[in-house]
Amino acid sequence: MTRLSLCLFVALLAACRGHGNTVPPEAGPARASFTLASGALQETRRLNVYTPPGYDTAEATRYPVLYMPDGGEQEDFPHVAATLDTAIRAGEVRPFILVGIENTERRRDMTGPTQVDEDRKVAPRVGGSAAFLAFIRDELMPEVRRRYRVTAETAIIGESLAGLFIVETFFLQPELFTTSIALSPSLWWNDEELVRKAAERLQARPDLRATLYVASAEEDNIAPQSARLAEVLRANAPAGLKWRYEPRPDLRHDNIYRSLSPQVLRQYLGPVPTR
Repeated sequence: MTRLSLCLFVALLAACRGHGNTVPPEAGPARASFTLASGALQETRRLNVYTPPGYDTAEATRYPVLYMPDGGEQEDFPHVAATLDTAIRAGEVRPFILVGIENTERRRDMTGPTQVDEDRKVAPRVGGSAAFLAFIRDELMPEVRRRYRVTAETAIIGESLAGLFIVETFFLQPELFTTSIALSPSLWWNDEELVRKAAERLQARPDLRATLYVASAEEDNIAPQSARLAEVLRANAPAGLKWRYEPRPDLRHDNIYRSLSPQVLRQYLGPVPTR
């Protein structure tokens, strides 16, 4: 597949999936929303928040937080909130707060800089991941800590370009999230820069303690890069990094999130902490 056809393929998938486009919202557990003016992004962002059963009555209890890009009510927030709520009520996942970040310019926020001309054609603006990370780290997380009773434990989950952002954040600021879950990350971005630089970045953090999960569906433009990242992790991961790569050729780009998130959330946010 050529780079141009690859980009068109990704654009088509995004249009079909509802990442940043309008799809019917799902019913689900109760949740709240608030807006936050961002200096890093120079815009106001909408956040959707699910709190676990008992939050309002257990006034002394603090909770870990799961963050998610693509977190609008017409994006992936409803199904992740429903999955989390069901698992918590069944005792399969510890009570977590879920914070969904609604999109404005998804492809701007989820991508880093690129030297590849075809990459720049996927959206009018790309390469804004540093500002998006600054928004999460310096503005959103402090606001969540101010509004909600939280612990220091954090996790993040996302798919496709959001998975790319999660892997980039893991390498650039691995201490920000205790657990990072990237489903079919778009590691082809900028000529596979994250894969090419993974070994040196891992070797530079010998004391790293974190958890990383990567999965890929049946995609000839994503699965090979994810497998190559797994090879780098196998050779260079520090002892304190718990990681797993799971190839899922039985799944597709448009169903891996809904298919895998119930299993993955139970496995990595389960009754026993991952660290």
